[in-house]
Amino acid sequence: MIFLRSCLFLLLQIVVTPVFAVISLLTFPFSRLTRYRIISTWSRLMTRAATLLCGVRYRVIGAENIPPQPCVILSKHQSAWETLAWQTIFPPQVWVMKRELLWIPFFGWGLAMLSPIAINRRSGSQALRQMAEQGAERLKSGFYIVIFPEGTRVAPGQRAAYHPGGAWLTVKTGALALPVAHNAGECWRKNAFIKQPGLITVSIGKPIASNGLSAAELNQRVEDWIESEMPRLRTHG
Repeated sequence: MIFLRSCLFLLLQIVVTPVFAVISLLTFPFSRLTRYRIISTWSRLMTRAATLLCGVRYRVIGAENIPPQPCVILSKHQSAWETLAWQTIFPPQVWVMKRELLWIPFFGWGLAMLSPIAINRRSGSQALRQMAEQGAERLKSGFYIVIFPEGTRVAPGQRAAYHPGGAWLTVKTGALALPVAHNAGECWRKNAFIKQPGLITVSIGKPIASNGLSAAELNQRVEDWIESEMPRLRTHG
């Protein structure tokens, strides 16, 4: 039954994604916020479909900690689920991502219309300058910024180094850092076709002021909070 439900979910993605890719291109004349509201319907639909078809439910702890002003969301990264669900849980947002994601047929078209901060990781200081300039502009335009400090999806129970780029951007722009922990990988593992039914818990920490902190200090505070929260989610999720 789980296999069949996962097949149905994949079939829905195959049918719906090209349609939304075309719609996303047609939103080009609109403002960024209007484009976001239209295109993110795809993510909200997929999140809902994961619940209805695959039994992947979720709950949110600490939603009251989301600040009213745009901030930098520094999130745990375990699966593809959070790349969909964050557009349901958090206010309008842009992502810092590797530019190669924009080259993916259909999916990348939609990403491009969402005005991401797409960087070439191999360009070093140029990538940092781009991230700082575009990050400040996106925050000023009213968008939250999502960054996965681990840089890649990490399996439940494992840890990876937290790269300081997200904390550096937060300090550089003077924004708040919003740490987010979750256990999505327990239901939706990296590159896994089968989606296991279950309850994902998303825990949003209190915003951390970046004023007076170095990027390294802020990065460590974010990592400490997220990783200390993870055992609780695995126990109660």
